[in-house]
Amino acid sequence: MAADPDHPTQWIEVAYATSGRQVIVRVEVPRGCTVAEAIERSAIREQFPDLVVAPERVGIFSRKVALDHVVRSGDRVEIYRPLIADPKEARRRRAAGPGAK
Repeated sequence: MAADPDHPTQWIEVAYATSGRQVIVRVEVPRGCTVAEAIERSAIREQFPDLVVAPERVGIFSRKVALDHVVRSGDRVEIYRPLIADPKEARRRRAAGPGAK
């Protein structure tokens, strides 16, 4: 979707999920808006009061970006949760089979 210079705003989405709930908020932001500003404008923290946005845990369409990255029309800003288990260790346990320690 090409940027329209006649419109000073653009629409983006901000997404966050817990193990039991997923929320995607569509929000209108000014051109030049950063990821951090988009998250604030989305008011997603009102739905998840304990949400802490870590700089290394944000992305756009599954690609990590910095909080000062400028969003574009149609972007989906994603806030990632910390991993509960180490993926390599979990894979090792699955490969070892049932009953293995």
